[in-house]
Amino acid sequence: MASNNLYNIRIVRTEEEFDNTAARLIIGQMRKNAHSVIGLSTGRTTYNIHRLVVKLFNENPFPISDITFFGVDEVVGVDRNYAGACYTMLKTELIDDLGVDSNHFLMFPTQSEDFPRTCQQFISEIERRSGIDLLILGLGENAHLGFNQPGTNLEQEAWVTEMNPELEERIRRETQTPESQWLGGVTLGLKDIMRARNIVLVAKGEHKAEAVYRMLRGVVTPQCPASVLQNHANCLFLLDLKAASLINKNEDL
Repeated sequence: MASNNLYNIRIVRTEEEFDNTAARLIIGQMRKNAHSVIGLSTGRTTYNIHRLVVKLFNENPFPISDITFFGVDEVVGVDRNYAGACYTMLKTELIDDLGVDSNHFLMFPTQSEDFPRTCQQFISEIERRSGIDLLILGLGENAHLGFNQPGTNLEQEAWVTEMNPELEERIRRETQTPESQWLGGVTLGLKDIMRARNIVLVAKGEHKAEAVYRMLRGVVTPQCPASVLQNHANCLFLLDLKAASLINKNEDL
């Protein structure tokens, strides 16, 4: 495992080490604070992490009934039981197997008559539970965080926004949603993300290398939403060798 002096960066050599490092950070927070509020992201990068959290917990169980888990974002315009909805993915990957009750699993809804109000209520509920102790974030290939796409105001709070065209096309195909029905994403805003006490940004694969470079070596700009994490006091950037390739060309790993 290598580290980097500019930010708190950990670079691991294997996928097993990557998943194990992230999972143990989540388990560590759960053990540290029995009332933890932990934010989770969905996707290919986090699936194995979630399954490993379940495995580690089952091997050495401890009380978690007062821990709150929540999703960073959600698809808007689909049934929440759709396999690609963040609600369903997190329940399948982690929540159900940990035995978390519904009062301790918070998700943005996929449908709402008033999303601005819904977003305010969601953030208020997290704040009522003392705020975010740990936030696990995936990194998009265009450096997006959640559904905060390039161009998002760095002061943006929770909101409903567009999803990227490739994801929208896939969801429409899988759900047979007509073009006439709007699909989008509801997400923590960048300002909400920065309020988390601790953040772990996870990225692996060569296809993430350019985004990682822009996030860590570029200027802080709305055109690279993840660059805002340069300004967070307690953010760990967990990378594999391929994702870190462009920032480590001249470093001894």
